[in-house]
Amino acid sequence: MNDVEADADFLEDRDPEDYPSILRITSDSEEAHRQNALDRLDRWEAGEEVPHVINFQNPSDLRALLTDRRVELLRSIMAEQPDSIRQLADRLERDVKTIHNDLQILVEYDIVHFEQAGRAKRPFVPYDTIEVNLEISTPHSTDDAAPA
Repeated sequence: MNDVEADADFLEDRDPEDYPSILRITSDSEEAHRQNALDRLDRWEAGEEVPHVINFQNPSDLRALLTDRRVELLRSIMAEQPDSIRQLADRLERDVKTIHNDLQILVEYDIVHFEQAGRAKRPFVPYDTIEVNLEISTPHSTDDAAPA
């Protein structure tokens, strides 16, 4: 992930209603990610809604973020927003501290947000859809051409 994306707070001041409906988590090369970002910029300037994208150049970093437990947590929050972290932990039959730690990691990547509800913090996901894209393809190189 590049330095700009590592600083996920760039969306912090946005109203959740202003978030795009799709979050796309990818594992693309730096070159492919840069080209996709330029394409999204063109579409955004043309008035299209474009997804928020989090890219990992290393697929193992993507897998480390989206563990089975965190995916379960995201699905639960998106299905029905909990009133508190404790309620979410009870729903998932998991320890509150573990849920809190997982949520903090997801907050760092701008996937989960909190709103205050009295003394409780209510986790929510501002996206309607989270897409995960991991492409594995044969490298194409002109350097492999046989010498003349």
